[in-house]
Order: sequence, then structure tokens, then C-alpha cells
Amino acid sequence: MSEDREPEIVKSNPLGRRFLIYGGVLLAVFLLGLIPMWLKARECSRSLAESEHQLLLVRMQSNLASAAVDARRGDYEPARQAASQFFTSLNGEIDKGDTSAFTQAQKESLRPLFAGRDEIITLLARSDPASADRLSDLYVSYRKIMNG
Repeated sequence: MSEDREPEIVKSNPLGRRFLIYGGVLLAVFLLGLIPMWLKARECSRSLAESEHQLLLVRMQSNLASAAVDARRGDYEPARQAASQFFTSLNGEIDKGDTSAFTQAQKESLRPLFAGRDEIITLLARSDPASADRLSDLYVSYRKIMNG
């Protein structure tokens, strides 16, 4: 009982093929639109990171300036708190390593500023007027390092 059968020719469904083509075109258009948006998002992310680094530096300088002004006015407790915040954030930023907002040269120049930290905090805690001059000198040193 061997029958000779001819293979049946399967006709392609034009509607299914059309959906595949439309789907492929839609996917290509989506990907073409995604690439510029991804590039823009990456650029914005880099800009945000740089702005955050600059904000951190400005806050640190502001804390130190605030401490110097408060000490000069005789407000020793707010000055002590601001100086403490400055030293804490400075130490944290230096310890970050390669992700720090400071360059390597700035880090090396900033490390000696910690030598007088305990003395300044103690002078402020004792409400000693000499702390104002020490904070002013520290502020000038910090600005020279950062600007120069």
C-alpha cells in the first residue's frame, strides 16, 4: 500500500507576514528613538554628579565661613557645630578615594588642616575668643588650597 503523495505546498498567510513586518518596523523605530534619549540621560547624569560635587564643596566652605563668622560674633556653640560639620565632611570626602570631589594634590594639601581640628573645637567649646582668629586662618588656608 504505498501511495505516492505529493507534498502539500503551504501558502503563507499574508496577514501574519504583514504583522511581522509591522512589528519589525515598530521595533526598529523604537530603538532609534531610544538611543538619543539614552545618550541625553547619560549626559544629564554626568552633569548631576558634577553639580553634586560642586554643591558639596560649597557647603563645606560655607560651614567653615559660618563657623568663622559665628566665632567672631561670640556665638561659639553654632561656630563649634559648623566647624565640626566642616571637619566631618572634609574627612569623609578625603576618605572617598577616587570618587572624591578633590584632586589628589588638593587631598594632600588638605590633610594638614586636620592638625588643628581638636584645638579649634576645644577653643570653641571653651568660648575662647582666640578661636575666631584660628578659624579665619583656617578659612584662608582652605580657600588657597581650593582655588589654587
